[in-house]
Amino acid sequence: MTELTPLRVWKGVFRLWDFLDQALPPDPSRLGRVIQATLETFEMGLVGTVFGALLSLPLAIGAAKNTTPSPWLSFLSRGFITLLRVVPDLIWGLIFIIVVGLGPAAGVMALTADTMGFCGKFFAERIEEIEPDPVDALRAIGASEASIIFGAILPAALPSMVASTLFALEASVRSAVVLGLVGAGGIGVELATSMQLLRYDEAFMVIIVIFVVVLTVEQVSSLIRKQIIGNHSA
Repeated sequence: MTELTPLRVWKGVFRLWDFLDQALPPDPSRLGRVIQATLETFEMGLVGTVFGALLSLPLAIGAAKNTTPSPWLSFLSRGFITLLRVVPDLIWGLIFIIVVGLGPAAGVMALTADTMGFCGKFFAERIEEIEPDPVDALRAIGASEASIIFGAILPAALPSMVASTLFALEASVRSAVVLGLVGAGGIGVELATSMQLLRYDEAFMVIIVIFVVVLTVEQVSSLIRKQIIGNHSA
């Protein structure tokens, strides 16, 4: 039961009004520290995405039915990808905080695991969708499997892989904010601190910065994806 009643909603509206009354206008006194923490959050998202995408590539090759050397390897690779995907990034963050302690390192590791699950699935699906004719032609002339993968399959799948990686970057930057709330560093720590100290004007300033950063990342990512898709279509 959610215990969501009209009375609770009505009382919540007044509490929201009290929050906004204390949050406005936002306090920019700690803007320098907030921007520094925001850059740390973006770096966490970027590094986690890059590492995750690179590590998911051999995982996807092992999972895809047209590139795996063994059905068992495909089964194990797909199972590992599924495991990475079904565990939420927040849980990965808590696990890696236990492993390496508080700070950005735990956040990067959590985002790497999350990105491996996301990109591994889409990379494998894209590899399986490759037209078989170029692959068959290379096999007919005796090309090795490595030559086929790097000479025909990956170049054809690359635009889609880059687009999927950019989607993963958008998700990672948003996730990095949440991971900071549990101690993985970045802007989430600043937001959690301001909320715990009831400095809602500072918290609202942090929320504004988060909104601007996430929106900027999504817009830039969208422009790059459109450029990639346009060039590939041409």
